[in-house]
Amino acid sequence: MSSDELSLAAISAEEHAAFLATRRDVSFMQRPEWAQIKPAWRGLSLGWFSGGTQVGAALVLMRPAPVVRKSLAYLPDGPVIDFAEFAPERVLRTLAEYLRANGAFALRLGPSVDSTTWKAVDVRKAMGSGTLEDLSQLAHSKNDSAADAVTAALQAQGFSHLDSGMDFAAGQPEYVARVPLVDADGNPLTMDQIMAGFSQSARRETRQSLKAPLDIVVGGTEDMGRFHALYSTTADRQDFTGRPLEYFTNLHRTLNAAQPGSCTLYIASHEGRDLAAAVRLRSGNRSWYVYGASSNEERKLNAPKALQHRMLSDALDEGCLYLDQGGVTPTLKRGDSHGGLSYFKTSMGCDVIRTVGEWELPLNRLLSWGFDKFMAWREKH
Repeated sequence: MSSDELSLAAISAEEHAAFLATRRDVSFMQRPEWAQIKPAWRGLSLGWFSGGTQVGAALVLMRPAPVVRKSLAYLPDGPVIDFAEFAPERVLRTLAEYLRANGAFALRLGPSVDSTTWKAVDVRKAMGSGTLEDLSQLAHSKNDSAADAVTAALQAQGFSHLDSGMDFAAGQPEYVARVPLVDADGNPLTMDQIMAGFSQSARRETRQSLKAPLDIVVGGTEDMGRFHALYSTTADRQDFTGRPLEYFTNLHRTLNAAQPGSCTLYIASHEGRDLAAAVRLRSGNRSWYVYGASSNEERKLNAPKALQHRMLSDALDEGCLYLDQGGVTPTLKRGDSHGGLSYFKTSMGCDVIRTVGEWELPLNRLLSWGFDKFMAWREKH
């Protein structure tokens, strides 16, 4: 581990992007262009330097608090630095000191570090048996010691863990579902090997969808209206409030302008009618299935499963390590809504991974307390 002095300074978006180009393990939420997708936040690019060489970077999203001229600083899925080479305590200390001196009253972050992995088949079996309550009672297949070091450093620096419990909290989920695209040695899997991780019914329906009379195309920004029509149908069916069309057009246009091919829109249609659509993001050797939508018609054609197969195939061709399918909770109760979501995702071959989660450090305790009270009040009104 390096003992050289570690310093932190603001960098330009261009310098930020140039550093990330040297790394493969970068979340899309740590790219400078991500700030353009979050209009309520101001993006700040920071770089760590050792011996005159840049060794790390962070996109910090700054959200102003009401009345006072201070901001909440948030690092989603970051920072981007090798904690094996640079001690987490030093990285966190320089970050907190810089942000405190530059108007932040609190620092919230979620390091991109995995802690524990449960295989899809093991989670499905446990949910089917009905004898376990949550993942803490299920034997895991992998535990990463690096997560222990990062967690210890966060605790030593005074950070508090933001416990999402059995629900989804604001920010990024602590538990995520991912389809692995490489084996334990890092060798790419075949599509047959990937589908072997599906449940029997999901595998059968996926194969049927590949034989169905579906046309699958990759759309452009101008086709986001087609996606949004299906997305609105899905929001009505599942009773959630969706995002406006402008969000998706901005997402597709902005990310692809910065990194061509980083945001892909897929549309599956039958006889001229759109049946399903999906949005996949890619950054370095990682891939995320971030939005899906489907029609109420022709459900027997399993268009969403055809799209998932296409996304897995494309991610595999691009050399990605996994296709992330978003958050889950640690429950193993198949009967409740969160358990049902976990069972569905593991049926499609998703392992469940616990990350180190999100943590918060008050840089000004009075303002941090006041901001939390204000946000709690706003959620109730």
